[in-house]
Amino acid sequence: MPSATTLKVTRTTAFKLALAYLVVFGIFVTAILGYIGFQTTILMADELRGQLHEEFSRLERDFRRGGIIGLRRAIDARTRRPGPHLYLLVSRNGVAMAGNLSELPAGALDEEGLIRFDYRQVRPDEDDDDEGVVSSAIGRVVFLPAGHKLFVGRDVGDREAFRQALRRGFFLAGLLMLLLAAFGWWFIRRRVLLRLEEVGTSSRAIMAGDLSQRLPLAGTGDEFDRLAETLNVMLARIEELMLGLKEVSDNIAHDLKTPLTRMRTRIEAALRADPQSDRDREALTLALSDCDQMIATFQALLLIARVEAGSTHQVLANVDAGEIAADVVDLMQPIAEEEGVALNLGEKTGQGVMMAANRELVAQTLTNLVDNAIKYARSVEAPAITLSVEEVGGAVRLSVADNGPGIPAAERERVLQRFVRLDPSRTEPGSGLGLALVGAIATFHRGAISLEDAGPGLRAVLTIPAARPLETGGAS
Repeated sequence: MPSATTLKVTRTTAFKLALAYLVVFGIFVTAILGYIGFQTTILMADELRGQLHEEFSRLERDFRRGGIIGLRRAIDARTRRPGPHLYLLVSRNGVAMAGNLSELPAGALDEEGLIRFDYRQVRPDEDDDDEGVVSSAIGRVVFLPAGHKLFVGRDVGDREAFRQALRRGFFLAGLLMLLLAAFGWWFIRRRVLLRLEEVGTSSRAIMAGDLSQRLPLAGTGDEFDRLAETLNVMLARIEELMLGLKEVSDNIAHDLKTPLTRMRTRIEAALRADPQSDRDREALTLALSDCDQMIATFQALLLIARVEAGSTHQVLANVDAGEIAADVVDLMQPIAEEEGVALNLGEKTGQGVMMAANRELVAQTLTNLVDNAIKYARSVEAPAITLSVEEVGGAVRLSVADNGPGIPAAERERVLQRFVRLDPSRTEPGSGLGLALVGAIATFHRGAISLEDAGPGLRAVLTIPAARPLETGGAS
């Protein structure tokens, strides 16, 4: 099977464009060279037939004038002149009478017509002991009166040389196409795909929350630079709007938290002052609970906004996931026991599973997940929650599973949004921000949160990259 690197290369636009160029240019070159070879072969065949016809006409005239002796003299005269023509005059007994061929292949003179054969050609300037070179010939056999036979042909070694040259041309053209395709792949990858990779790198940084990032400019003024300039203007405007929105949100949250905190303080003071009736005490207690819930909602909104914007100033480090899970279980154990819920660590959960994360944010995430599980699992008999940690394929999976009523599959994506609460949970205290905060923290860690069927119940799985060499500058 092809390797991952091979698949990655073959799926690039540069490879596909180079392959398309190779195929198109290959078809073009094959068609051109094939057409040239075909037309040249036809022209050479026509020329050969014309030359043979002309030579037979001349020898026929010589035969009519001087009979077999005149024909023999004419052939001897022609063989003394250099050229590609081949002659052989044979008597009724099969003895060569004239010509520059000593013999023909066996059976070649049995029938009239065109024949083709290979022969050994000896050049006049070479020694008699030299065996010569093998060449090809084509010609025509004619039967003469009194049993004589005449062969007139032509050496077609030049045609074979042409075919060899044509084959070399195909080979060189194919090699040239491969080199040009490789150059095209390199050029496109360097000039186009590297630019796209730079855009992708900047885009990923922007999606991670760094709105100060801008798409790089090469300074060439091409369409990529023009597009990058337009997008940079858009990014600058988005950054300006996001900063303004964040500032307004922070100011609103802080401005509301202050009077809420004062209100809570006054309510506590009124409760300590011993209200005159139980009704007043109950009203003050409910008002105090409402203040706590509103303050918690604003704190969650501020934390979600800061995590999504990457402005929490939290530093990632290699931390022990099993240790964090054990701490969360110890923290939430009294609350679970008070609600009658069994909270335990998974059987395989232990220390030593390292991940690249911020300890406080992960602990808060697991606390939110366990708190949600306690809230909904307590409605069934023998409620139980299991917090597990495992390392799978270079990532750490922290899961919180309960045996409660669970969440329908169609609603699992929706409950990760802000302020979304399913109908059965609207009577429970809360703001619908717990899972939204979990999703924001998962994104901050470049991980993911997923909700699965625990059969029965729900399993919330937080996936975070395993431990790796980290920079100390933050999450980015």
